[in-house]
Amino acid sequence: MTEVNTPQRAGTPQRVGRWTRLVTTRPRLSLLVALVLTALAVLAGSGVADRLGAGGWEDPAAESTYATKALEREFPGSQPNLLLLVDAGDASVDDPAVAARAERLAERLAHEKGVTGVGSYWQSGTPALRAEDGHEALIAARITGDEKTAGETLERIAPHYRGAHGPVEVTVGGPVAVRHEMQTVIQEDLTRAELIALPVTLVLLVMVFGSAVAALLPLGIGIVAILGTNAILRGLTELTDVSVFAINLTTALGLGLAVDYALFIVRRFREELSTGAEPLTAIGTTLRTAGRTVLFSALTVAVSLAAMLVFPQYFLRSFAYAGIAVVLLAAAAALILLPAALILLGHRVNSLDLRRVFRRGHRPKPAEEEGRAWARSASLVMRRAPFFALGTTAVLVLLGLPFLGVKFGTADDRQLPSTSESHVVQQHIREGFPGSPGGGLEVLAEGRATEAQYGAYKERIAGLPEVQRVDGPLVKGDSAYFTVLPKGEAVDDPAQRLVGDLREVRAPFDTKVTGTAAVLVDSKDAIGERLPLAAVFITIVTLLLVFLLTGSVLIPIQAVVLNALSLTAMFGAVVWIFQDGHLSGLLGFTSPGSIETTLPVLMFCVAFGLSMDYGVFLLSRIKEEYDRTGDHDQAVRHGLRRTGGLITAAAVILAVVMVAIGTSRVTNTKMLGLGIALAVLMDAMIVRSLLVPAVMRLTGRATWWAPGPLRRFHARFGLSEAEQPEPARTPEPARDKVGSRG
Repeated sequence: MTEVNTPQRAGTPQRVGRWTRLVTTRPRLSLLVALVLTALAVLAGSGVADRLGAGGWEDPAAESTYATKALEREFPGSQPNLLLLVDAGDASVDDPAVAARAERLAERLAHEKGVTGVGSYWQSGTPALRAEDGHEALIAARITGDEKTAGETLERIAPHYRGAHGPVEVTVGGPVAVRHEMQTVIQEDLTRAELIALPVTLVLLVMVFGSAVAALLPLGIGIVAILGTNAILRGLTELTDVSVFAINLTTALGLGLAVDYALFIVRRFREELSTGAEPLTAIGTTLRTAGRTVLFSALTVAVSLAAMLVFPQYFLRSFAYAGIAVVLLAAAAALILLPAALILLGHRVNSLDLRRVFRRGHRPKPAEEEGRAWARSASLVMRRAPFFALGTTAVLVLLGLPFLGVKFGTADDRQLPSTSESHVVQQHIREGFPGSPGGGLEVLAEGRATEAQYGAYKERIAGLPEVQRVDGPLVKGDSAYFTVLPKGEAVDDPAQRLVGDLREVRAPFDTKVTGTAAVLVDSKDAIGERLPLAAVFITIVTLLLVFLLTGSVLIPIQAVVLNALSLTAMFGAVVWIFQDGHLSGLLGFTSPGSIETTLPVLMFCVAFGLSMDYGVFLLSRIKEEYDRTGDHDQAVRHGLRRTGGLITAAAVILAVVMVAIGTSRVTNTKMLGLGIALAVLMDAMIVRSLLVPAVMRLTGRATWWAPGPLRRFHARFGLSEAEQPEPARTPEPARDKVGSRG
């Protein structure tokens, strides 16, 4: 960055960089342009939630996906996504009056536009469509079209079938109803979460800054980032599928990261003002130091989220789209709009200090006394470094042990509240119907075959140990399909083993297996195959970015290992609470006994990125002090003193936002919000406060070592928060007696 000298207080030359001049030359114009662009983003992003999908957990290139699409095309009745649960009350479903009314409903449904493959117990007599107590039975059909079209069709026809029809009561369920209800619930919950998070965040920001003016700046940055990302997602829906769950991440990250970045920049700006610097000079110093750190932080978070692009499921890819967009927009707003606002406000950024009401005449602490508690804490930890390093690590590992018993499953109706209509229908089917209708496996057979060949193949399938019953084949041209009912649950371990067994059965034609268990098996395989690539990508790019920030070989390795360790509590809690069902009554969800396959990947990428966000804030200040003094221990204490309170405040605010998201009635969203809230709090309050200073004390000055070629590489390409990087001097005798010895 080209810099020019400007007058400043004696003894310390201040400089204003080219970027500072660029973003502060016409601040009113910058803010006006931002206001116009934000208004356009509101228009462009309107209705985005209605265009988002509620699926995306399957691998589009998998065998099960191919078979599902082929069956939808050739045998629509084999893939019903709409179920009408017909309740005859105290009567039997075989009662003539009940049967007559149900048959009329099925016939009427068959004539609805966009509905095909209608079948019912009364037409086929299939035992799987009749409840074991004889009081309920099913009408099954398929609504055609993509998710949006199917949802519109459901909205149009469902009111005409739901409710009382003579002697029967009808409720609407099936996969299409589950997806549609999930979209509706998520939109309602997101509105409620925003109403909770925004005022609470504002109160916390006022407590952190004191000034109401300063507190409003992060909220403005967050709103710009959220609205801009919604517009980007709306554009992406024209090109690819995007998950409705990504909207929640957009709100959480947009607000949370905007608060992080604005906290860091506004705090540094106010520090510079308190030393007597003029606003323009203070902005220049802030952007050279805190601005660089924000840029690095945004890159590390974006890298973690970008790793989800290697997976084929659009559920995960959607979070990458939304996350990268909101991170970059939050950083851009913090580095462009925030300096413009600060240059206009100047010293008025400290106006409207609402904390004066509670001080009752007590004067605020001088700036030089702020953070002393954090410095004392760092000194204590560093004096007992082995104890804190081993103890903290042991606690984190212990909290993560429940994850060893994780069981992976699929997202189903149990994601919804137990009172939702589609959940009630599926629960009745699970508990009262034989063979779990809709939970079987379908085998697609392609290629011309004789009746004898189909019969021999059916016998081989029926001989498999996990098979309860085989129905079919239903033949159409050169294609046919068989329905295979497993003995146990639709997606338990035996059902998943049965998928592999079916794929190994010899046949004189091509076979493809689909169904709920097959989709789960293929999804797990796709994630397992690409997980090492994602891990390597995150690790290598994170190591490179942290090296460019610090110039050390050891610090990037420490950062990656400690960040990963900070997530153990989150994963352990997810299994203990959401899989095993502890606290399900308190938190208001139904445990399916498993964790949806893609959730751990998503939570790792998001939480790892946020942990790196806090790590970069801390390391940048430690590096700045080490460059200034060459005193390793003093640098660690100084870094915690300057950023400990800031990181904790940012983590608490982000946790509040994530907990607001976690109030959702959809279990996956609840798990995402509460899990990441726990992760960021553990990272800020345990890892950054205890583990990092302990480990850095144990590694000592070796922390900053790098071989000659890498030192020269860093000298040329690296960035630092220090305004004028200098060679580290031999440390002087420690000025702070507390913690000066290891």
